[in-house]
Amino acid sequence: MSVPSLLAVFAHPDDESLSAGGVLARHAAAGARTGVVTATWAEGTGRAGELAEALRVLGAGEPRLLGYADARVPWSAPGRARFCDAPLDEAVGRLVAHIRAFRPDVVVTHDAYGGLPGHPDHVHTHRVTVLAAQAAGLAGLYPDAGDPWQPGALYLATHPHSVVPALREVIGERRTVYSVPDERVTATVDVGPWVEKKTAAVLAHRSEVARGALPGLIAELTPRERARLLGTEWFIRHDLATTASPGTELTV
Repeated sequence: MSVPSLLAVFAHPDDESLSAGGVLARHAAAGARTGVVTATWAEGTGRAGELAEALRVLGAGEPRLLGYADARVPWSAPGRARFCDAPLDEAVGRLVAHIRAFRPDVVVTHDAYGGLPGHPDHVHTHRVTVLAAQAAGLAGLYPDAGDPWQPGALYLATHPHSVVPALREVIGERRTVYSVPDERVTATVDVGPWVEKKTAAVLAHRSEVARGALPGLIAELTPRERARLLGTEWFIRHDLATTASPGTELTV
């Protein structure tokens, strides 16, 4: 059975590794084309360099950057608009160009909450990706962005309510956590065999480790704790093609 090509779209460097690093590594190991588009941070910045290292670990090629500024870090893209402030049509068009150039079977992105933290850039990345995944298949939209290409499915990276207690043991009680009812999850992926690669990709984001963000918390865990925290990934599937498309399921 062929494994579908996969293009992940996330807000910041490290989101790809934390939210879908196991799926990216698993698909790459099976011979599928994989890639990552990152909405914020610009080429030449430290975090863009860390992203390049993480993607090498995951087998996801070179960074594809939309180049907007992080909502909370204006120097992440000097002279560029914050992602949340950029014209929606512009951001969608830029992502459409990446989708049409890569021609993925599957697109992966944040869920409607923006994942666990609900960061505004995560939420906006969800909006932009949902629109771009649909627009990419319509010849009348963004005609200068390449030939139309319709991905078969969109997968939203999420967390079910039932795993929050275990997550709380790592991230603590003070942080807001967004999750979905367990029945909303349509794909539960065991990425245990790829936890070491996923962890290495997370820790490649050294500036986030140093400042004590989630990669820093993961750096302090034992291998057993990392396997428990990072060994499963959850998604909500949305079909995009007008007919059911074979070969558009994440390998589970």
